[in-house]
Amino acid sequence: MMNYEIFKEVVAEKFMDYMPSQYKDMKLEIHPVDKVNMTLDGMNLVGEGDIKVTPTIYINDMYTHYQKNDDLQEVLQTAASRMERAMKEAPEVVPAIELDAAKENIVFQLVNTEQNKEMLQNTPNRSFQDLSIIYRWVVKTDVEGIQSTVIRNSLAERLGLSEEQMFKLAVDNTRRLFPPCVNSMNDVIREMFTKDGMPAEVADMMIGEMPPEQTMWVISNERGINGAISMLYEDKLHGLAENLGTDLYIMPSSLHEVIAVSASMGDPNELAQMVAEINMDQVALDERLSNQVYHYDKDLRKLSLATDTPNKRLDGIVAEPKLIYNREEQSR
Repeated sequence: MMNYEIFKEVVAEKFMDYMPSQYKDMKLEIHPVDKVNMTLDGMNLVGEGDIKVTPTIYINDMYTHYQKNDDLQEVLQTAASRMERAMKEAPEVVPAIELDAAKENIVFQLVNTEQNKEMLQNTPNRSFQDLSIIYRWVVKTDVEGIQSTVIRNSLAERLGLSEEQMFKLAVDNTRRLFPPCVNSMNDVIREMFTKDGMPAEVADMMIGEMPPEQTMWVISNERGINGAISMLYEDKLHGLAENLGTDLYIMPSSLHEVIAVSASMGDPNELAQMVAEINMDQVALDERLSNQVYHYDKDLRKLSLATDTPNKRLDGIVAEPKLIYNREEQSR
């Protein structure tokens, strides 16, 4: 089986052989695309035809397909079919940006700063602990889901908005479009059981009850999408801390939610070790938020980092230690 780099070269050489004849005059372009926590190899077709919007297919996804079936021809045929279908469905003209509509639909997202250094270079952002606040434009919301896009510098310029302006808009928009919520883990599990058809009384018997100060609390939003941003709303943290009568430790379980516990429940470094292990073993890379644990001070009403673990990156790559020489050694 080919490794990824050889596979990418083969795709670059062979892909157009599987496209219908009407696309033979187009050029295949492969370029890096910065996504949350990772950079993917995007593939587009470029030509002089009427098509102005070209879809992107990721070679990384093709390689995953190839690893599963070890059939290069089938992988290329499937990807070419996807590209052809997407090209037919692509609009001929880029939709006009409606500035007023965009202003009502700019929201926050939290990402890990260390893991997303390259993406943050061309994306408006501001620091928040070991994380960065970026902005998304919610283009469409319906029963099928949510369509949104990260606002890069180029889009921000087209919108005519500074980072400060987007921050002020997102403060209200995020709360309105994605109302923050705090639920006990027991309630979350109970809802999962009853949705699967389990009678409520049976679910209650299986789950049992725990005192609030020994319970884990899920902080997210009503949509369950990018819900970790809800820990920016300090009033929610304060309400929970007041209810428990203690400070909080907050564990980032994913981009979509964080878990809060009473500060009396454990040592933050031990909690951080657990978070890191779960991240590596159970959370997809593109959904990981941080390996750190945060502390919310009930009296100061302030959130801060409780840990400073060395594994800042989320992909398991550990930076090589820098060699430090003293002046005497350097002069020898």
